[in-house]
Amino acid sequence: MIALAWNDAVGTADLARKAGGALAADEALQTAVVLSLFLDARARPDDGAEGHRRGWVGDAFTPEDRVGSRLWLLRREKQTEETRRRAEDYANEALAWLVDAGLATSVSVTAVWVARGVLGLGVAIATPGGIERSQFTMRL
Repeated sequence: MIALAWNDAVGTADLARKAGGALAADEALQTAVVLSLFLDARARPDDGAEGHRRGWVGDAFTPEDRVGSRLWLLRREKQTEETRRRAEDYANEALAWLVDAGLATSVSVTAVWVARGVLGLGVAIATPGGIERSQFTMRL
């Protein structure tokens, strides 16, 4: 799989490159985690996003296999404990497929406020080969 690298400074992912400019490959779960967290999952009817439910275009072809997370719903939320907790819930929900698919034995996400309007996500994924850890920040 082609690797994606998350850029905390701008809050986006881009193709990762090796020295010399060639595209890097991802043998771990980093790219799967980036896509799972930062593609926009379609909002549920009870999410309060009427008329703006978004979602990833690929969901039209595989409605039983939703991709992405609902983290985008938090973009304009206040910096509260409730928002932090919802971020953890949305991220854990988005990554649950890793366990369902047998790629991981467990997934755990911890969200913390790292600065005003900036939420940090710590992701720990237990795999048969050990624990993979990732850190991301997102601006709300």
